[in-house]
Amino acid sequence: MAPPGWRQLWFQLHWLVGITGGTLLMVIGLSGALLSFREECLDLLNPGVRQVAPRAEPVLAPAQVAAAVARVHGTRRISTMMLYAEPGAATRVIFAPLPGQRRGESIYVDPYSGTAQALRGHQAFEWIEALHRWLLLPRETGDPVTGTLALLLIGMAASGLYLRWPRRPLSWRTWLTFDPALRGRPFLWNLHAVLGTWVLPLYLVLAGTGLYWSFDIVRDSLESWAGRPPRAAMNHAAAKPAGKSADMPAEMAHATGTPTLALAWDSFLGKAPDWRMASLRISEKATQPVQISWLDAAAPHEQARNRMSVLAASGKITQDKRYADLNARDRFLTTFYPLHMGTYFGLPGRLAMMVAGLAMPLFGITGWMLYLGRRKLKRAARAERALLADADTAVAAPAGAAAASTLLAYASQSGSAERLALRSAAALRQAGVAATVQSLDRLAPSDLLGYARVLLVASSFGEGEPPDGTRRFARLLKQADPASLAGLRFGLLALGDRHYSDFCGFGRALDERLRALGAKQLFPAIEVDDGDAVALQRWSQSLAQLCGVDQLTGIADGAGAGAGKRTHGSADATNANPAGDPAGAWQTWPLVARTLLNPGSQGGPLYEVVLDGAGANWQAGALLEVLPRNPDGAVAAWLRQSGLDGHASVRLGSAVCSLHEALARSILPAPAVPTSSASAVPTSSASVAPTSSAQACADQLRPLAPRSYSLASLPQDGGLQLLVRQESHPGGLGLGSGWLTAHAPLDAPIQARLQANPGFAPAEADGPAIFIGNGSGFAGLRAHLRARALAGRRRNWLLFGEREQAYDSICADEIAQWQAAGLLPRLDLVFSRDGACREYVQDRLRGAADELRGWIADGAMVYVCGSLQGMAGGVDAALVEILGADALDDLAAAGRYRRDVY
Repeated sequence: MAPPGWRQLWFQLHWLVGITGGTLLMVIGLSGALLSFREECLDLLNPGVRQVAPRAEPVLAPAQVAAAVARVHGTRRISTMMLYAEPGAATRVIFAPLPGQRRGESIYVDPYSGTAQALRGHQAFEWIEALHRWLLLPRETGDPVTGTLALLLIGMAASGLYLRWPRRPLSWRTWLTFDPALRGRPFLWNLHAVLGTWVLPLYLVLAGTGLYWSFDIVRDSLESWAGRPPRAAMNHAAAKPAGKSADMPAEMAHATGTPTLALAWDSFLGKAPDWRMASLRISEKATQPVQISWLDAAAPHEQARNRMSVLAASGKITQDKRYADLNARDRFLTTFYPLHMGTYFGLPGRLAMMVAGLAMPLFGITGWMLYLGRRKLKRAARAERALLADADTAVAAPAGAAAASTLLAYASQSGSAERLALRSAAALRQAGVAATVQSLDRLAPSDLLGYARVLLVASSFGEGEPPDGTRRFARLLKQADPASLAGLRFGLLALGDRHYSDFCGFGRALDERLRALGAKQLFPAIEVDDGDAVALQRWSQSLAQLCGVDQLTGIADGAGAGAGKRTHGSADATNANPAGDPAGAWQTWPLVARTLLNPGSQGGPLYEVVLDGAGANWQAGALLEVLPRNPDGAVAAWLRQSGLDGHASVRLGSAVCSLHEALARSILPAPAVPTSSASAVPTSSASVAPTSSAQACADQLRPLAPRSYSLASLPQDGGLQLLVRQESHPGGLGLGSGWLTAHAPLDAPIQARLQANPGFAPAEADGPAIFIGNGSGFAGLRAHLRARALAGRRRNWLLFGEREQAYDSICADEIAQWQAAGLLPRLDLVFSRDGACREYVQDRLRGAADELRGWIADGAMVYVCGSLQGMAGGVDAALVEILGADALDDLAAAGRYRRDVY
């Protein structure tokens, strides 16, 4: 197994940190949100304490406040006094801490009367702050713990950004839009990713500033960078006793207790007439100056403080340091606290930080739900794969053991036949019948004789051909001797689509050949047209009769047929993908972009169509089924001709909608009178009389079939990207391509669902790969190449064909980037209309036959995506010439020749 790529590594780290440290980060986030509006909460709990009604009388000076406090609290020393110039603002007095206290008690003093009151709820917020800053641990332990969590938050933000980085990072819709219509896992992923993008800058600010207080090495380094003196030196200077001052009487030099503040305050007011807030730090010794930090009226934030030192005894100013005089680095450090609290940006900033804190649990919860959901899906996938476990030994089992069992063998290109085989085997086992499941890719015709009965589920591919992996089995069956399968008893379910001329071509050929070799039918072959429920029920009843039970459950319920023939980005035929695809719930994704890739081309216009598939998950090679709509103009014309009211409410199935909406989703009935249409819109043979009711019209409508397109992107690209060839017909544009490339407006909701495509899925082996395609087939190749680039798989060979280099060099910049990065050691771009002789990709392939054999010998996979007629058929023929038919069939049976052709 190849080692995980960078993306897988980042993903593992992201969820591992999220489900471990994420719990503590939720606590820090919630506590931080509660602290965002601490003062406002305290004011609600304590009306009239921090703010009193302004009066037309002078406010108390600091010395008067100290005297008022002393009358109530006696000799308790005041360590800090905070005054505010705002009328009615109470003065906050903080006492020196008592032994065992980290902080002293705070009271608020009425600025007019001197009445002192404590705040209710203050201790609760002190506890919340200790939880937020240190998780209630001792400070020397809590600081590094919360600092480590801040580092983890930065790591999760960076890894989340990396994992979500789209192919078009400048598209704001990709980053910031949330789709509330999503359900289940896509909803959780979209919520997690989009909200995470919104708050990511806030989390980086919160975590980055938090590191400043958590780690001394960070704080000391930044302060040294800003030119501040070391904190140790500052603390030593502050602790050193002050000597006698020449301006201080000798008797004052030995005085102790709270010094007088009148002279110091008067000196401060003389120097700072525009003060807004002043914090007076009062030393225990009267000989030491009063330290005043204050904000002026024009201060940009609460930490833009000026500092002044004033001798209490004389009022002499010994230091007057203004914020405006600080260097830019020092001013930058003062912004950390306002940025952390959001106050730097005023009320909007505080609200944003509070929301970011409240959102932290949301990330933890959605992350856990996504993690548990992913584990559930993995368990389900393992359980489904376990149904195939017996198949690994079924062929080699002893004859007696094998003869007692039933073999469910499938031939599948896109996985539809495989799913039906698995469901059928599960139903048989519930009825007590031993059943194993195996792909025909891994069997030889003679292996079928080892089973009591064989039930075959066969899709057709291309023009009635076997799926790629089954070609070897089909060849061996064709070469088998007459009567070599005498004694074999088999039943057959053939999957197809009657829109194509060779309906169930491989299934019919398989049935005919088995009977020609002497095998006997258990029941007549059952053919399924585009997931026909009636035919699937017949299959279920036939199996029930074999088991001797009344009925089997779980086969026809929600299971579609999936013929393997499908629409693609350059065709507008009807699709036959299974309605019961486990990943195939219909969803609505907005159309966010549509770009013409080949203006001026001789070929049909080729568009890159992008849907906002936030939250969707798929792998390279997957398909997207899209429900098209009739253009509004065609529906309006039909309504005018029929005389019916498009606004009339009708019931369509279990839903109620307008007749216009019902017609937009359905095959239009033939008009009652001859008409010409401006659009190539399918019509049924039924007609609607002008006097018919709207509901009568709705009752006969048949839904439009979905169209299927190869996905040209990966989930991390930020959208579901398609390459769609716009088809034109005499009556107008093709229904599917016209809807996506012309009729659907931007931001229109597009109904679609993801479809797994096992026959074109990436290989797990870390070997070389050859990619061959043309036109819109570049879609499937591009997704594979992007995936290999992310995984660091660098040995890739791209052979791609189009018409003219001047007009049809689609995705040329991306191809050039791959080549420059060493991801395409061989690149062949073939333009058939350039040059005197027309050259196609199959011709270039023949010219590189020796190198091709070398790549195959090295274990290369071959991926082919594009048109079946012309390119894919020509490439297949070239590969037969170069490698030999048997070798190519063996390559397909081994899963090394994978095609997505249309």
